[in-house]
Amino acid sequence: MSKKQKYAPSKERYDKMNYRRTGNSGLLLPEISLGLWHNFGENDDFKNARNLIKCAFDHGITHFDLANNYGPPYGSAETTFGKILKKDFKNYRDEMIISSKAGYDMWEGPYGNNGSKKYLISSLDQSLQRLNLDYVDIFYHHRPDYNTPLEETMGALDLMVKQGKALYVGLSNYKPKEAKKAFEILKELGTPCLIHQPRYSLFDRWVEDGLLNLLEESKVGAICFSPLAQGMLTDKYINGLPKDSRAIKDGRYLKTDMVLENLPKIKALNEIAINRNQNLAQMAISWILKDERITSVLIGASKTSQISDSLKALDNIIFDNDELEQIEKVLKMK
Repeated sequence: MSKKQKYAPSKERYDKMNYRRTGNSGLLLPEISLGLWHNFGENDDFKNARNLIKCAFDHGITHFDLANNYGPPYGSAETTFGKILKKDFKNYRDEMIISSKAGYDMWEGPYGNNGSKKYLISSLDQSLQRLNLDYVDIFYHHRPDYNTPLEETMGALDLMVKQGKALYVGLSNYKPKEAKKAFEILKELGTPCLIHQPRYSLFDRWVEDGLLNLLEESKVGAICFSPLAQGMLTDKYINGLPKDSRAIKDGRYLKTDMVLENLPKIKALNEIAINRNQNLAQMAISWILKDERITSVLIGASKTSQISDSLKALDNIIFDNDELEQIEKVLKMK
C-alpha cells in the first residue's frame, strides 16, 4: 500500500466472524479478540503492528485489548495503538471495542500501582492521552488489591463510567469470592460489571473451580487470555525448543523446564487436534469456545499469519464425547 492510499477495511469483515452477547448487556464481542500485550512496544516494528491491526479488523475482530503497562516500556503499546488509530481507523472508531486496564506497576511512588481511586483515575486519564481517545469501551481493574477497600476500587470504576471516560467496566484475575463481592458493589452503584478476564487454557483450568459458574449466575461475560499457555499449546515445541521461541528468548512467563515437563501432553494433544483436522493452537482455542459461558478468547500475534491461523479455530468448535474424554485422559498424564 502506498503512502497516498488510505486503508479501507474488507467489506466482508462482518461475514467472517461470529459474535457473542457479553453477559446481560447489549454488547456483542467477536469470538476471537486481539490482545496487545506483546509486539506493540516501543522497539517493535510499527509497520508490522499496523498490519496486525488491519488484518484483525479485516476478519471481523472488532475488540482490541490493552493495559496501561503493556509495552515495553510501560504505556508504549497504547501509544503505538493510538498512532495506528489516527492513521488508519479514524473513520472506524464506532466499529471498534477498545479496552484498557490498570492494577499493576505503572509509575514510581505509592500512587502508581494497585487499586486506589487515585491510581485508577489517573491511570485511565493517562491511557486516554496515549490512545488519543475521549473514552475506552471497557476499563478493567487488572488484579485485586487486598489492601484497598473493594468499595473504593469499585467506586473508582463507577466514577469512570459516570464521567463518560469508559462505557463499561470489568475485572481481571479476580477469584470467585472477591469477584462476587465486587459484582454486588457495582450493581448497587448502578454500574454492573460487564465482563471478567481470567487466564484459561487446557493447561490452566482454575476458572472451572467456581468462577465460570459465578459468571453465569451473575450474567457477567468472560474473555480468556493466554489460551495457548504462552505458546505451549502450539506445534512450536513438538520437536524441542526452537532458538527463536519465547521459552528461549524470554523466560519471564514461560520457562524451558515447563515446556519440557509438558512435552508428552503437548504431543498427545497434537495428535487429537490432527484427527479433528486442526492444528494444536486451533484446537486449544476451540476447546475454550465450546463453553457458551465464554464470550471471547484473547489471542496475541506477531505475524498476520498467526491471526489467520487462529481464526480457523472457529470452523470447528464442536467436540464429541470421545474427543473430550481423550483430552481429559491426556491432561491427567503424569
